[in-house]
Amino acid sequence: RTGAERGPRKMSALNVGARSGLLQAATRAAVHRVTPISSRRVAAPFQSASFRTSAPSSLKLQPEANVEGKRIKYFQIYRWDPDESSKPTVATFPIDMADCGPMVLDALIKIKNELDPTLAFRRSCREGICGSCAMNIDGTNTLACLARIDPKTAKTKIYPLPHMYVIKDLVADMTNFYAQYKTIEPWLQRDESKVEKRIVDEDGTVKEGYHDKKERDVLDGMYECILCACCSTSCPSYWWNSETYLGPAVLMQAYRWIADTRDESTAKRIAQLDDSYKLFRCHTIMNCTKTCPKSLNPGLAIAKIKQRIAMSYV
Repeated sequence: RTGAERGPRKMSALNVGARSGLLQAATRAAVHRVTPISSRRVAAPFQSASFRTSAPSSLKLQPEANVEGKRIKYFQIYRWDPDESSKPTVATFPIDMADCGPMVLDALIKIKNELDPTLAFRRSCREGICGSCAMNIDGTNTLACLARIDPKTAKTKIYPLPHMYVIKDLVADMTNFYAQYKTIEPWLQRDESKVEKRIVDEDGTVKEGYHDKKERDVLDGMYECILCACCSTSCPSYWWNSETYLGPAVLMQAYRWIADTRDESTAKRIAQLDDSYKLFRCHTIMNCTKTCPKSLNPGLAIAKIKQRIAMSYV
């Protein structure tokens, strides 16, 4: 069958912080579901022989050891192409760290530019702002542009975000994630018919969307979210119920609008979240807060939503 008929594969269960051996075993044993997303496939041809670079049988001497005067580090990267009939593999690439930037994204760009142009991954800003380069690096969900290459280890393992459909290599399908984000209506909703709370200057000018500094400070720690999905894909509850549970990232954004004093649809937003699956599948495991590359606290936002719902029944 063609790649379009086969559709994307789903990543294996990657437990954050799991041992590397179990990580590889789980990947090899993964069962991939079929959901055609042909329009999202990377079009570049896939040459299986081009990336099967063999690492030494023992990596204990790396990275201190020199290979022809070079400081070598090995990057083991998940590879899968929808146009190939083969199962996912892990490709090993040797990189001279003396000729590479300090971040994992630098290594990925170097591999794509110099070793294998068929390697697929997302990247954009390189400054932790866009959230495009989210992936699982050495067992932790993070941004490749913010993840420093560990000089103390011989190898770095890079996988797509866990429990997400894979389009190709490190490119995860974010369709479900963004669809869930859309359901919370993430925009300011105002009732223009209400005028009693409008702030009017002496000259009669109405200040649109006015709120004071204290009200603005409430949004700190929520508006900075870049929707990279690192937190959601580290949450076991989201792994098990991704079709119904909104996940930490979306719920934190939902609370961002609930807490905004300019928004006039607070009651409606709370009522929409009062659901046993949308919200209450959260069991405060707190992987979301631990893994967030922006050091935000989705777990706290979820707890505040639950508190607001409880107060609505009083």
